[in-house]
Amino acid sequence: MPLGRVALRPPAPRRTLSNPDPPHFHLTTDDPAQPQSSHLCLSVSIPVYPWLCLSPFSSVAPPALPPRPSATFSPVLRYRLTLGPLLILLLIALCWLDEGLQGRPLSHAAQLLLLQRHPEVPPGLAIFPIMVAASVLASRELSRIMRDKGILASKRITTTAALSGLLVACIIPPEWPATVGVAAVSSAAVWVLLLSLVFYSRHKTVQGTVAAAGGTLLAFVYLGLMFGFILALRREHSVWLLLWVILVTKSSDIGAFATGKLIGRHKLILWLSPGKTWEGFVGGIVLAAIVGAAGLEGLRHLIGAKEPVPPSWTGAAAGVLFGLTAVLGDLIASLFKRDAGIKDASTIIPGFGGVLDVLDSPLLVAPVAYWWVHLVHHARW
Repeated sequence: MPLGRVALRPPAPRRTLSNPDPPHFHLTTDDPAQPQSSHLCLSVSIPVYPWLCLSPFSSVAPPALPPRPSATFSPVLRYRLTLGPLLILLLIALCWLDEGLQGRPLSHAAQLLLLQRHPEVPPGLAIFPIMVAASVLASRELSRIMRDKGILASKRITTTAALSGLLVACIIPPEWPATVGVAAVSSAAVWVLLLSLVFYSRHKTVQGTVAAAGGTLLAFVYLGLMFGFILALRREHSVWLLLWVILVTKSSDIGAFATGKLIGRHKLILWLSPGKTWEGFVGGIVLAAIVGAAGLEGLRHLIGAKEPVPPSWTGAAAGVLFGLTAVLGDLIASLFKRDAGIKDASTIIPGFGGVLDVLDSPLLVAPVAYWWVHLVHHARW
């Protein structure tokens, strides 16, 4: 049988490599009218890609490659890298101002206003106004979270409850007996509860009153009493020890964020906080331990002559403890926000969210740090 003829008929040029056409094979005869002719013609259609042609005179240009992603920071990371160091510098300046004001003479009117027996500026006077402002802003964010959940939450009542807890936690004179101090805190809680019940039932309806009263007491404890431990720590110790506690706490957040972004793969609690990973959790604890040990060594040279400073290894242990507590505090705030269906408490601080998003870890670390410092200072090393 004679050999047939092979005809190469390339199809129209295609410019995609993702879905090329396979070769097409057709068997035809020389005479279309005689399909049984012994003279067969084999027609092969092979797709040809012009941009693979070696001829330099080809008029077909190769397809443009997709643009490579630019190595720029995300807006959130850019804001954090910018505002984070600025906030740390402002905190250091605030501590320096508070230490400079401590012990200066007070007028009689200022003594009455501050409920001070001694005619000297008490420790924490420069920190207190900043804490009041932060408590007011965080209270408004907490009331928004409760309203998004369907709970009656007045900004005025929520703010009043938070400020009541903050004031009662920091203005009780140290000369008062312990029983009187406990009675003062309990009386403030009763006042907040009665105020909320009367306010939310003022329209002669009981709908949502119990939940609203519970939200008010939450603000009293969460943004009042717990926040007040920072001032309690300052009243009994150096302001630089307070700065050490805050820096160790936030170093845990920084270490967790950086490690999670770099190598985070395994989710910590997916249903509660999808962004947290086990790698970030470990990285935050390690950095907090390092900052804790290095910070106590620095405090030994800074305030070692004024008050005793525990060994550096206890700073590493405190870093682990504060880091674990900081993660728990962050998860508590996430629990509030996820229950309300929101990601951030607000957008008042670019890159961080709201004031509550910044205070979530120090709010829980403050009481733990107070008792840790109290126990360590009474230990014999």
